[in-house]
Amino acid sequence: MLTKKQRDLLVFIHKRVQRDGVSPSFDEMKDALDLRSKSGIHRLITALEERGFIRRLPHRARAIEVLRLPEDVEVAAPGPRTAATASEDEALAAVAPGVMSAAERAALAGSIPLMGRIAAGVPIEAIQQASSHIVAPAGMLAAGHEHYALEVRGDSMIDAGIHDGDVVVIEQRDSADDGDIVVALVEEQEATLKRLRRKGGMIALEAANPAYETRSYPEDKVRIQGRLVGLIRTY
Repeated sequence: MLTKKQRDLLVFIHKRVQRDGVSPSFDEMKDALDLRSKSGIHRLITALEERGFIRRLPHRARAIEVLRLPEDVEVAAPGPRTAATASEDEALAAVAPGVMSAAERAALAGSIPLMGRIAAGVPIEAIQQASSHIVAPAGMLAAGHEHYALEVRGDSMIDAGIHDGDVVVIEQRDSADDGDIVVALVEEQEATLKRLRRKGGMIALEAANPAYETRSYPEDKVRIQGRLVGLIRTY
């Protein structure tokens, strides 16, 4: 059973995704529900995710997938597939290579999406969508798990053997152990590659370069988006 606020937010997200193809921003959600701060939205999103109504898509800043709606919410049935809609699908594939069908993903076994650049330094703007695909060694990829790649920018992880220009292979997951090198999304806005340490109710994101300071955040300000499992370097 959802609370009224949870239900209202779920319906609002669904309608915006149907209309725009992308979920609304946290500010738009806050305004729509007449809340005073985004922290309330974070709590509602977490509750909806825990109840299986939505899924937050990793390594993307504004990507929420609605998995189901309450039974009393009517959903318009999709219209018949026509030559026009087929052409639209082809156009979408051309401009959004990160959007693939299950069959296409199967055909790309061993191929993983290159999501863009990740900062091994101070956080940069969050990754949005796949720009291309690369082939990763099979030994890096765990069976049954999704993976993606990021191009490293910066030298803050150089003592861990990660150099500027390297491509890191990331296992998509939302949790990690202390000491793991992770992709962390800070305050739902900025993504960075750092070593994870938990200290009380804080999460420390440690660099592997003494020139960079460790940055600490409250746990609810950091979301894990994956764990480093491999590295590809071109000489």
